[in-house]
Amino acid sequence: MKKYLIERNIPGVDKMTGDQLKGAAATSNAALAKLGAKVQWVQSFVAEDKTFCVYLAEDESAIHEHARLSGFPANRVTQLTGAIDPTTAG
Repeated sequence: MKKYLIERNIPGVDKMTGDQLKGAAATSNAALAKLGAKVQWVQSFVAEDKTFCVYLAEDESAIHEHARLSGFPANRVTQLTGAIDPTTAG
């Protein structure tokens, strides 16, 4: 599985209530269930009018298929090739 960062332009997402976010997560989970093991949602971050989502997927086309099934756009999909954090400095 490859790791991807997906940028989704969703106007007003930062103003959604907890119940609305819960509903969005349920919609995403339903799309994931249809795709089986091809895609896994790791985490999403909410910003002004956007979400940034980390997914594991077989390939980029699986990310776009999830977007089609869920109705949430995948405006920019970037394959992640590594990670660094404060411990990287050693």
